[in-house]
Amino acid sequence: MKTRTRHTRRWPASLAVVAVLILQVLVPTQINALPRWLMPVLGGLMLLPLIYMNPFHLRRDEPWLRWVELALLGVLVAANTYYLAGMIFFLNNGDANEGSVLVKSALLIWVTNVVAFAVWYWEIDRGGPFARAPEHDREVEREDLLFPQMTVDLAGWKGWLPGFTDYLYVSLTNATAFSPTDTLPLSARLKMLMGVQSAIALLTIAIIAARAVNVL
Repeated sequence: MKTRTRHTRRWPASLAVVAVLILQVLVPTQINALPRWLMPVLGGLMLLPLIYMNPFHLRRDEPWLRWVELALLGVLVAANTYYLAGMIFFLNNGDANEGSVLVKSALLIWVTNVVAFAVWYWEIDRGGPFARAPEHDREVEREDLLFPQMTVDLAGWKGWLPGFTDYLYVSLTNATAFSPTDTLPLSARLKMLMGVQSAIALLTIAIIAARAVNVL
């Protein structure tokens, strides 16, 4: 009897990116001088080949797909940083009494920050999802993140591999606590990414969101 190959799921990461691209339409015009359709269209065009090649599971391994993914994530983070700069400018030069604009902008920036870096962690840890997937014959790089499941010897956790939900949790806790929680960064590139994410989250929550609450 032929053993059925279990492929790693790709659709959770794609769904998260699609949701964030849709949220870009809601970014207030007070902090975004660019057309609202620009980010959803640009991001959608970059996401399209990724979904077409691997719509639900990771089956077709092409090196150029990873570069497209990283470019998409770079564009998302750059756009989010641009929104953050626009929020700071609006706070100092605009009508700061518009508390709804501040709250809405801060929420969109924070959510985009969490999702973008979650996909980023998922994409680069140990060489990416294709390298981590046991069904693909690729050399696994050294670990970038140390999950607690990798440090214990408990029944039911042998051979455990992180999925997108695990990376989303790492991103969420890092953006909330402004530091690693139960999962530790090991490589310099992960430490740099987590530092950038924490800085964006800190500026969004501690400066902008706090001022918005005071205005309201």
